[in-house]
Amino acid sequence: MLEFLLALLTTATVGALLVPLLRVSARRTERLDSALAIYRDQLAEIERERVAGAMPEAEAAAARIEVERRILGAANATDATAHAESSGIHRFLPPALALLIPLLALGVYLQIGRPGLPAAPFSAQRTAPHPNPNESVTVEQMLAHARARVTEQPNDPDANAALGEALVLEADGTVTPDALKAFDKALAGRPDDPRAQYYRGLHEAQSGDSRAAVARWQALEAKSAPDAPWLGMLRSEIARISRAAGMPVPTRDQVEAMQNLDPAQRQQAIRSMVEGLDAKMKENPGDRAGWLRLANAWKVLGENARAADAYARGDALAPLDTKTLTDWAEAHIRQIEPGAAPSPETVAVLQRLEKAEPRNALALFYLGAASFAAGDKPEALKRWKTLLALLPADAPIRAMLEERIKAAE
Repeated sequence: MLEFLLALLTTATVGALLVPLLRVSARRTERLDSALAIYRDQLAEIERERVAGAMPEAEAAAARIEVERRILGAANATDATAHAESSGIHRFLPPALALLIPLLALGVYLQIGRPGLPAAPFSAQRTAPHPNPNESVTVEQMLAHARARVTEQPNDPDANAALGEALVLEADGTVTPDALKAFDKALAGRPDDPRAQYYRGLHEAQSGDSRAAVARWQALEAKSAPDAPWLGMLRSEIARISRAAGMPVPTRDQVEAMQNLDPAQRQQAIRSMVEGLDAKMKENPGDRAGWLRLANAWKVLGENARAADAYARGDALAPLDTKTLTDWAEAHIRQIEPGAAPSPETVAVLQRLEKAEPRNALALFYLGAASFAAGDKPEALKRWKTLLALLPADAPIRAMLEERIKAAE
């Protein structure tokens, strides 16, 4: 630690002495700072929309990546300008040489020493350490090791859970079908395996079933020891998924109170929180973001009529975007009785969705059904044939859609 602090102190001291040599970059730095301020505002706006429920998690992640790409582009452009404006190597050689030695010392320390280890809440279950504790383990190495363990012990819960986790890391955090099979196999041998339960919940969240994910994680939290290393990460994920789905985030007291409840009682407690949010929205009807959060919460609970009403109230304050229109349309569609035609309210939402996204499958199918029910077979055929051309060859809906097309013809 002493060597680390000395290296940092030396670097800071030399950097301060080099300020006069680097003043020529002041104007470039000001331009870069101005651009970065704009990008920071954009990142903050994306985060506000994500927390408010106006931007889905996937779209928010894509938007953040795009802004970060622009930040890198701005930095690269500044570096290129700096190179073009330089008068020669003599301007950069003194600062480069002066900084080289302390930075080299710091780099050697970081390579040889171990100033910090990454968080690994489930690592206690891994029984085979890396042969060199000073060398980081790559995802490829983890995956190869996990597969070897499963080959030797195909029914071992730890081995299967480790394989599933490695497959998730390889897929950049996505719980793939192969990973899911590994976790299910681990749970078959050990139903309370915390690692498999966590990633099973993550799969449910990624599949759109936020309610199931939060319920699973809350059950895992209730069963975990107070000093379990994964509790902090687990609680953070519960809060994140709850906010993204528009579900009220329980307070610490509420979480502790729900730990001793059975699943039915816990579900009722969640419903009570959503009803509390509903009561607050009636007192503050101008809160558009609040209506959208409430709509998502009702949708997660399966209360589609109440969800559709909340979406309508949010839309009355400002028109919904395409993604939220799709959610609103789904809330209406889930209320359609088998064999019945879409209601006029459903058709109105679907028509707006089709206008915003002409190739939207939900709009094409159900507006086709509405046209067929109204006796407008040519319009129904037009939409259904467009949808059929968009579907993959192995889509389960193709056979049913082809039957409807024949009936309309």
